[in-house]
Amino acid sequence: MTGTDGVLRWGVLATGGIAATFTEDLRALPDAEVVAVASRTRASAEAFAERFRIPRAHGDWASLAADEEVDVVYVATPHSAHREAAALCLEAGKHVLCEKAFTLNAREAEELVGLARERGLFLMEGMWMYLNPVIRRMTELVRDGAVGEIRTVQADFGLAGPFGPGHRLRDPALGGGALLDLGVYPVSFAHLLLGEPDRVQADALLSPEGVDLNTAMLLGWSEAGASALLNCSIVADTPLTAAVTGTRGRIDFPRGFFYPERFVLHREGREPEEFTAGAADGTGPGLRGMQFEQAEVARALRAGETESPLVPLDGSLAVMRTLDAVRDRIGVRYPADGIG
Repeated sequence: MTGTDGVLRWGVLATGGIAATFTEDLRALPDAEVVAVASRTRASAEAFAERFRIPRAHGDWASLAADEEVDVVYVATPHSAHREAAALCLEAGKHVLCEKAFTLNAREAEELVGLARERGLFLMEGMWMYLNPVIRRMTELVRDGAVGEIRTVQADFGLAGPFGPGHRLRDPALGGGALLDLGVYPVSFAHLLLGEPDRVQADALLSPEGVDLNTAMLLGWSEAGASALLNCSIVADTPLTAAVTGTRGRIDFPRGFFYPERFVLHREGREPEEFTAGAADGTGPGLRGMQFEQAEVARALRAGETESPLVPLDGSLAVMRTLDAVRDRIGVRYPADGIG
């Protein structure tokens, strides 16, 4: 599905900061453009459209979903609205890229995946970290045995805030807390390397509202003999680093592991090897890295694929199951869970 000129036509659903970053990065692709934007209010949609010179602004989500000039929709709402917004678009026959965390819980994620597969439509979680060329190079090296068999994974993502009681990150109804906003990165990083764990332990500091302020996770893979120590926080500025240690080596990511520009491979008997992103990787000034997931969506749609092999839907479902398990261990419940 593209316009008559071969350009993939995007609709952006929501007008927050991540929607702005997405729209800015899309300019790096020569065969894609944002043709419509939607918000719950027309004023917000029109302001966003004016800012980015988008032809059409819709004052409700349904109008964007029904827009015949839109090929694919990027859902940029808070994750508490992902299921509703993505389902609306899928039911209208639109392909969807849905920002992470995919949904509030695994049940909602299963509903979206089932709907997309039933309709034969493309659906992908916006886990842009997976499409980063440096992350992809790391996974290739690990797959080729550069560090041997993985034994440990470490990763953290924490911000100091402060985020007051009125902030969305403190609101259970909006899926608040560190886990879904920030912890999804370390958890997804571990899943990328080892798949779904069979053991999940966690401990957390909870806010008066009942969301996690600081969470530590220990995941285990019995068959692989591996474990992952992961942290996330909205009350502490953590190092934002990651490391993968195997039986024959180690890979270290500096601060900003979720959007890295480099990593260092350590192997016994060799000098450390640094791998960096280059101009050929499509990086550039002013770009945040969302162009890589945008390019993958375009590639998949033009190939007639309904999901990406690099961000598979079964993988997104597995991550949501792990996040659910962590919340179960630390006692965080959202109204949408329908339990507790």
